[in-house]
Amino acid sequence: MRRFVLACVLVSSIVGCGKKDGDGAVFLDAPGLTGDKYSLTWGPVDVPSSVEDTQCVWMRLSNDAPIKVHQFHNALSLSSHHLIVYKDDQDTTEQLTPTPCQAFTGALNTTGAIQPLAITQKHDDEITLPDGVAYTFDAHQMVKLEMHYINTTDATASATATVDLFASDPATIHDEAGLLFAGSLDIDILPNQQFTLHQFLTLPATLDLSASHIFAITGHEHKLGTGVQVSIAPDRTGPMTSVYAPDPFLWAEPVTDGYNPDLSVPQGGGFDFTCNYTNTTNAEVKFGEKTTDEMCFFWVYYWPSQGSKVCAHTQQVGGVNGYDICCPGDSNCSLIGGKF
Repeated sequence: MRRFVLACVLVSSIVGCGKKDGDGAVFLDAPGLTGDKYSLTWGPVDVPSSVEDTQCVWMRLSNDAPIKVHQFHNALSLSSHHLIVYKDDQDTTEQLTPTPCQAFTGALNTTGAIQPLAITQKHDDEITLPDGVAYTFDAHQMVKLEMHYINTTDATASATATVDLFASDPATIHDEAGLLFAGSLDIDILPNQQFTLHQFLTLPATLDLSASHIFAITGHEHKLGTGVQVSIAPDRTGPMTSVYAPDPFLWAEPVTDGYNPDLSVPQGGGFDFTCNYTNTTNAEVKFGEKTTDEMCFFWVYYWPSQGSKVCAHTQQVGGVNGYDICCPGDSNCSLIGGKF
């Protein structure tokens, strides 16, 4: 397993950083950004002190013909918590001014018409997919940018983001990338207590990753989070193969692990995952989108794509083994969306 971080912090200027592995996958190698560039901008928005919000824009790319996007460069202001880049085949009207929107609703879209492609939690993020792998964008593709920002300073701050997409020669691309967004909403942390959420997510037969290539995983918690661990197993009884366990885990800038050779999930198997928290407040904390709430998610980059998916496990229904859901494709997908 190789470890890399999908971003470098912008201090006074952008500096090249990262590594290139023998399989051709390049991460954070600034001189390696090549191909036709298409740029999008979110903001700027003035954010008063202590204000937290999620706002979106919808805009079309300037490409006159379909393109194969192999690289991303996302740059975020210091007040940004995270940015999600979606390919949007549902919305048709541009909205260039940031407007309040529900967090992660694109990732939880039950039709598959809004697909998350990249989730940035760093201030400077350069992502290159493995050799021969890309995302296909139609001519004048609609793109949704979802920004979650928070101003923790005493003065008004500016929130902004730029997204550069780099298109490769289509002849060099043989497969489409996909993103799996997985985790649980079963979070309930009592005041001044520690809490561990440990569950197993069994993938449905409609999502077979046994022949897929998982090339990166990132964990996600909010400020009470102290660790995310992920293992792969043929079933909930094991054996467990640990694939993600950064120590220390930094919730604001979580490490992304990359894999060489890449990973697969045994047919009928799934992910065993654990999220740890320390509640230092006098309030009970449950699942939610704000940083004063908590989350337990991880996202999996893989190819060939079976479509962008969101999968979750819950022990609130389903008996001793709980209930697993993957969307789109489950009749109960609207219940997940209703949690946000």
